[in-house]
Amino acid sequence: MSRILVGYEGCGQTVCAAAAMLIAVQNGRQAALMAPTEILARQHFADLAPIFDSLGFSCKLLIGATPAAEKRAIKASLSSPEEKNRLQIVIGTHALLSDGVEFSAPGLVVTDEQHRFGARQRARLAEKSLHAHVLVMSATPIPRSLALVLYGDLDISRIDEMPPGRQRVDTFAVDESYRSRLNGFIAKQVAEGGQVYVVCPAVEESETDHSELSLFEIGESGSLKEEKPPLKAAVDYAKTLGETFPNLSVAFVHGRMKSAEKDQVMRRFAEGEIHILVSTTVIEVGVNVPNACLMIVENAERFGLSQLHQLRGRVGRGTRKSYCILVAGGEGPLSGTAKERLDVMRTTYDGYRIAEQDLAQRGPGDFLATSNDTVRQSGGLSFRLANAGEDVSLLTDAAADARELLQKDPTLTHSPLLLERIRTMFTQETGLIR
Repeated sequence: MSRILVGYEGCGQTVCAAAAMLIAVQNGRQAALMAPTEILARQHFADLAPIFDSLGFSCKLLIGATPAAEKRAIKASLSSPEEKNRLQIVIGTHALLSDGVEFSAPGLVVTDEQHRFGARQRARLAEKSLHAHVLVMSATPIPRSLALVLYGDLDISRIDEMPPGRQRVDTFAVDESYRSRLNGFIAKQVAEGGQVYVVCPAVEESETDHSELSLFEIGESGSLKEEKPPLKAAVDYAKTLGETFPNLSVAFVHGRMKSAEKDQVMRRFAEGEIHILVSTTVIEVGVNVPNACLMIVENAERFGLSQLHQLRGRVGRGTRKSYCILVAGGEGPLSGTAKERLDVMRTTYDGYRIAEQDLAQRGPGDFLATSNDTVRQSGGLSFRLANAGEDVSLLTDAAADARELLQKDPTLTHSPLLLERIRTMFTQETGLIR
């Protein structure tokens, strides 16, 4: 299996992954689940380990914060040739990619929230588990993954239903002129018993913005067409909100905090002790607080479609009516691309459709490493007869035709012009064919 599982946030992808992992270990193989953050890895371990343990299967957590002695023990048990001493299930973060992590009987590799990993990171975990089945999961596939689906290297399964009682998260795009009304809306939601996320693109105000510039933001002379507004910073904005809402509990969390600090803040928010949680995108994945009903994204024009969709998925996980407010920074007009992204989020709720729009805007990236061993995560796609974001059915049909051709003529002996075109393309773009 080489498959991507796509579904709405909270639709049950983890249950599907757990079932697949169970099948693997029941048949004497090992299973691994890799998550992009410690918060999410710990959550998966807390949810799944007791279930696997009750069924008689060993399960361990391997993250950066795992003590060295425990890491050595986990690595040794993963590579043990003796089945009785072998660790059957490991759940972890990028630590699973580290040297010394080897599987003696790989059966299934699951990558959760796959859009948060680089192409090489996902491939490296699969390489550690050669001949294992591969399952990747995401509510919003990144363009490269969507392109792989179109080209036939990934099969796709979709969960197109939500659990009973879930409501759609209404989404609005506003600017700074709505700030006072937005503060009133925050107070109203908390007064009614809800909780609020506020996501900022930076940790501190002193940070320099290193994001890439788009062609829409550069004039013909090479100078910037418009000055970007300052980034809202989580630490400083949490202080501002604390002064704005002195009777409410306001806290912040970001990736630079120690694991214990992050866990404590997230636990307090999950238990309802914190009313407003200001965060960076560290809460983009792995946070499940059904009582949270309002997501506010500051400088929303600076986020990609996948990130925005994932952030929206942090609310609406319970029965409470939920909202997502995308706040564009600055006073001036948005660039064409930024406005288009916010319009997509405001009108589109299907994660797969959002990924198609992302593909149309950014391209899929590289399918193979280039000669200097780099892999782009976006760009690089152009067709004469199809639009990548709109003509998905046509591209899917083309992929099916290509598979049929390869079955009949795997060496392309009877298609010399096609063979020559492929040789030219790969030689120019990757240096892999001489």
